[in-house]
Amino acid sequence: MEIGFVGLGRMGGNMVTRLARGGHRVVGYDPSAQARERVRAEGAGDAPTLEALVAALAPPRAVWVMVPAGPPTESTVRALADLLERGDLVVDGGNSRYQDDVRRAAELRARGIDYVDAGVSGGIWGLEAGYCLMVGGDAGAVARLAPVLATLAPPGGWLHVGGAGSGHYVKMIHNGIEYGMMQAYAEGFELMSASDYALDLAAIARLWTRGSVVRSWLLELTADTLAANPRLDGLRPWVEDSGEGRWTVEDAVEKAVPAPVITASLYARFRSRREDSFADRLLTALRNAFGGHAVRR
Repeated sequence: MEIGFVGLGRMGGNMVTRLARGGHRVVGYDPSAQARERVRAEGAGDAPTLEALVAALAPPRAVWVMVPAGPPTESTVRALADLLERGDLVVDGGNSRYQDDVRRAAELRARGIDYVDAGVSGGIWGLEAGYCLMVGGDAGAVARLAPVLATLAPPGGWLHVGGAGSGHYVKMIHNGIEYGMMQAYAEGFELMSASDYALDLAAIARLWTRGSVVRSWLLELTADTLAANPRLDGLRPWVEDSGEGRWTVEDAVEKAVPAPVITASLYARFRSRREDSFADRLLTALRNAFGGHAVRR
């Protein structure tokens, strides 16, 4: 199949490479000449502008957008809408908020352009292992993309989950679950690191990947990380969030669905960034005020 790709960074570039190796004709665009050169070396075509990308594709075109969520995706989809024609197709493979997909799908439908939202999981390992794809949109548009989806995913690794926005909604929940799993692993391994036993945490993590009920790919990464750097030297305890955990918690609040683990894991990330917490200083001041407890200056 022929497809255009906008955004050739860590994820987009690897996806283009996987598609090119799978026999698809891919034309990529990225503002970075170096990024375009990398995909050219893998057998993909490249275009210096969005206009050139669209011109290099035969109608009906399919263009996959793989840029950061928010304004970059919004401006890219808007620009493509002005360049594409009726019967063409736009795929958003970033981490967009699903409500934005519903709106974009309606706006593009009015122009006769199909829109598909694809939640993509797999990170930098997807090039070799394949990507898990959660796909939303009209059935006909998704069916048209099936050859590309089948190449990007491992066997059984993609699913049309529903209408416009559903792909990114499922990916949002997926990432919220990921937050909770990572937090549970982090807390458990911190407990073991503080124990009276001289535990080999990397070996324990590796052990748990063999038949344990808590085995997962995240645990495999934990084992690899601890084997390479047992004390995690050189890392600051600052944990960012992509925004999808926040959206998951907001969705839980709107639906009045209790999600205490995901919510707590998001707040733990916020807490990791507080280097001089006002709340903690107030707590120690209050303990001193009511109980005369010592204060560290």
